[in-house]
Amino acid sequence: MAFLTFENVGITAMAAAVPRTVIDNYKYTQYFPEEQVKEVVDKVGIYERRFADGHTCSSDLCHAAAEKLFADNDIDRSEVDLLIFISQTPDYRMPATSVILQDRLKLPNSTIAFDINLGCSAFIYGLSVAYSMMSGQPALRKALILDGETRSKVYSPKDRRTAFLFGDGGVAALLERDERFGKSFFSLNSDGSREGLIKIDAGGYRNMSSAETVKEKVVDEYGNIRSDEQGYMHGGDVFNFVIREIPKDIKNLCVRTGEDIQSMDYYVFHQANNFINSYIAKKMKLDTAKIPSTIAKYGNTSSVSVPLTIVSELKNELIDKKKLLLSAFGVGMTWATAIVNFDNCQISDIIEI
Repeated sequence: MAFLTFENVGITAMAAAVPRTVIDNYKYTQYFPEEQVKEVVDKVGIYERRFADGHTCSSDLCHAAAEKLFADNDIDRSEVDLLIFISQTPDYRMPATSVILQDRLKLPNSTIAFDINLGCSAFIYGLSVAYSMMSGQPALRKALILDGETRSKVYSPKDRRTAFLFGDGGVAALLERDERFGKSFFSLNSDGSREGLIKIDAGGYRNMSSAETVKEKVVDEYGNIRSDEQGYMHGGDVFNFVIREIPKDIKNLCVRTGEDIQSMDYYVFHQANNFINSYIAKKMKLDTAKIPSTIAKYGNTSSVSVPLTIVSELKNELIDKKKLLLSAFGVGMTWATAIVNFDNCQISDIIEI
């Protein structure tokens, strides 16, 4: 457990963009029988998702969200000194997508820009990086976190284990320094021995793209089909990891900080599936009315799921001071928990592109 504490940095505005194409999971039956589809959908609680078209990247969703944020809050772009782009579905292998977005958003050349490639816990990791950089540097006036994923392009529609889970979205969050935010706390963790639980085997530089790696093949006794360049997940092992590590990490952070877990105004969890989040809530005796959810309408949007849930479900709830516990886990494996204060956070309406 890497424990970090910061003071007087917080999120002052947020916006989100999702693709306009809505996928009805019950009708996502091209490769599976209807009764099998219904069984899967009812179990995971994901009824709709958003899919980007072939020309739309994560950066496009983030660009739209950022422009919405700038317009709604009359932001002076010359004051944005830091841009962090979070994604595992970037535009290119190189250059970094953050640098492309710096130009598209007409931010000054003095803007620090870099990418974070991590997975579902990456928004919390990204927050910790931005908080750290801003905490001791008065020269950093505003930071922009752009978090986008097009996971619909990563997983095979012919693999029943993942075909109904993932969706696309992008979020922009503006960070500033202000004493009203007080202290924030982070716990960041990793365990690379579990790297095989969620993975794409080929297409990188360990196992480079070839005619063989893009070829679809039957991968198990159930007839699931994917290529080596499409993602897979061992769901049972991921669940066992979650129930062992996540409640423990949340408890440890609260003990370390002296915070009463029951005193949080909201708990925003990674939107993996309903069963996992219900289990965590029950195990930790949390008030389910304080746990916003977007699983049903957006599915698992990877690192975007935590900030997208805030924008979607807490738009009118963060004007007054609120204390949120954020928790996410994912590919790596990595997991993260944070306790952060919101105060007069301006949240825009979600836009479709």
